[in-house]
Amino acid sequence: MNEPNNPKIAILGGTGKEGKGLAYRWSKAGYHILIGSRTADKAVAAAKDISDMLQGPSTIEGKVNLDAATDADIVVLTVPYTAHQATIESVKSAVKGKLFIDVTVPIVPPNVGKVQMPKAGSAAQEAVEILGDEVNVCAAFQNISYEYLMGDGNVDCDVLVTGTNKDARTETIKLVEAAGFIGWDSGPIENSVVVEGLTSVLIGINKKYGSTHAGIKITGV
Repeated sequence: MNEPNNPKIAILGGTGKEGKGLAYRWSKAGYHILIGSRTADKAVAAAKDISDMLQGPSTIEGKVNLDAATDADIVVLTVPYTAHQATIESVKSAVKGKLFIDVTVPIVPPNVGKVQMPKAGSAAQEAVEILGDEVNVCAAFQNISYEYLMGDGNVDCDVLVTGTNKDARTETIKLVEAAGFIGWDSGPIENSVVVEGLTSVLIGINKKYGSTHAGIKITGV
């Protein structure tokens, strides 16, 4: 059941595997979820798919990206990197003063196991350049396989959270924990270059060792 004090979360690109997985996890935790897509029909269909997976009451709606971002308290971006800049620019007016969590990884096919960062340094830093100082930007969930997100229960993988300020990172870590993971404050948004780059490393490990969901774990703390 949705908790009345929980913020409303828009997941832009929520029709993809990562977006659906986060929507599933947060909906189970009692959040009101808005699935965003470029087309309303795809968003509505994805919302129905997730609702059908859940046992018990939930609130999941499908909307076009701009409407989802406008109606939400927190905006999460889960689009492929090829759509990253255009999607952010399309919702820029709707996210001022909000927490914006970027899950995007700048993977460039066909060499997806090779770290290839954009001119801004990382996808999250690119988001900061586009959105400006009026938006609190964090990066998180880059190293979590969607296969884990679509499952139930806690997972033995950690989530590194970088962001433009400590309060934003703290709020993001609460969402990480609500999704069933351990989150770590990993410092300023500039550190997202390391976190995003790790995804290509994990993809390479998956290929070499025949896995599909390699992750990371912080030890010694």
